Amino acid sequence: MSADTTGPFEFVAQSSAKGDRIDRFVARVMAPHISVLSRAEVQRWIVGSRVLIDGRVASSSDRVRAGMRIEVRPGPPATTQALPDAGVNFRELYIDEHLVVIDKPPGLVVHPSRGHETGTLVNGLLARGYMESWTESDDEDLVFARPGVVHRLDKGTSGVMVVARTGEARERLKALFAEHRIVREYVAIATGRVASCTFSTLHGRHLVDRLRFSSRVRSGKSAITHVDALEPIGAVATFVRCRLETGRTHQIRVHLADSGHAVFGDPLYGKTPKKAGLREIWQTLGRQALHAARLGFEHPITGSYMEWITEPSADFLQTLRALRYFEEGSDSAS
Repeated sequence: MSADTTGPFEFVAQSSAKGDRIDRFVARVMAPHISVLSRAEVQRWIVGSRVLIDGRVASSSDRVRAGMRIEVRPGPPATTQALPDAGVNFRELYIDEHLVVIDKPPGLVVHPSRGHETGTLVNGLLARGYMESWTESDDEDLVFARPGVVHRLDKGTSGVMVVARTGEARERLKALFAEHRIVREYVAIATGRVASCTFSTLHGRHLVDRLRFSSRVRSGKSAITHVDALEPIGAVATFVRCRLETGRTHQIRVHLADSGHAVFGDPLYGKTPKKAGLREIWQTLGRQALHAARLGFEHPITGSYMEWITEPSADFLQTLRALRYFEEGSDSAS
């Protein structure tokens, strides 16, 4: 996106906009002037004192009131310092001029952060020419802040991801995610005996551990996960399929853990088994047994429905086999 820096643009808020967040209002009224504009970009303008309300510098917490005079001075898009890294390995499932769909291996971090400045999916995408620049945002609630990365998989989670190659594709994919028009199915190994069910809870930061999220909160966003039990492995574990209706951070991991059935191997939400055999299987895996198996959506530009299905990685499948063998041995011993 190249912003028109010849402004300023001036607007008078109408009564219909009363109560809107200032970033949402600005993104909406600027749409006719800048074809592709994200809330993250508007937030950056606000932080950079490029949005004024009745002559004063706007704050991100401002709400619109009828009659407000709002002045906007667009700035150029920010870019990261991320460098191309041709050594990052991932498999492309589909590529066109608008998007790329990949099969992310476990252990690959999606975008640069403190401690992961290089060797991430973003660095690999840059090296393969799928993206030229990425905008930055420090606002963790702006999930789609970086052009291209419209949804995320945790480092330890493998599977299908879509990355937009253009601003237009990014914004349209964002809308599909927001409207829950994306098919997302995961497979996981959950601890214990799990029954098919639907989790419909609130979702927010854990009150004590700020690295974790929880469904046991008094306020938060709606989170809905549909779980199908595919294969019980005795009392040890259950191979499950999880379909996301919403997509909150760590949603599947939280729903299973809060129900007493954490994803096997989960270093954040799970507990290392006490039994030596199970503990060895857990530690050998070294990550959560979670795989994004199916992704489907209408192409953001052509409108054609597209879908990809992938198999879990070798360590996931080996863990399944090891758990089956462990359970069979436990049965024969008893």
